[in-house]
Amino acid sequence: QVQLVESGGGLVQAGGSLRLSCAASGRTFSPYAMGWFRQAPGKEREFVQAISRSGTTYYTDSVKGRFTISRDSAKNTVYLEMNSLKPEDTAAYYCAALISGPFTTVWNEFRYWGRGTQVTVSS
Repeated sequence: QVQLVESGGGLVQAGGSLRLSCAASGRTFSPYAMGWFRQAPGKEREFVQAISRSGTTYYTDSVKGRFTISRDSAKNTVYLEMNSLKPEDTAAYYCAALISGPFTTVWNEFRYWGRGTQVTVSS
């Protein structure tokens, strides 16, 4: 079994920064990609950014130039660096693992999920 645990969320003012972490533990696995999704109250879960096993990154247009995904394979950890945060970035952020390709941004194709970490951006 694989466990994903997010951390790093919090309350920040607009224009500020946060770095989310997602630590994977459990049985050894090599997912096709690791991704970040977010969900605001009353809204659907939304793809944010992902990084494939080969290092290819994917992002949604609304975070282009502001968010950066990275990973530390030795630590089995994926990061989401979020800069220039806006109130509309407020959501619960989830880490997820896509076990096999091809790459997709469809959330229910991702097999393993963390419990999420809350990000709140005040105006």
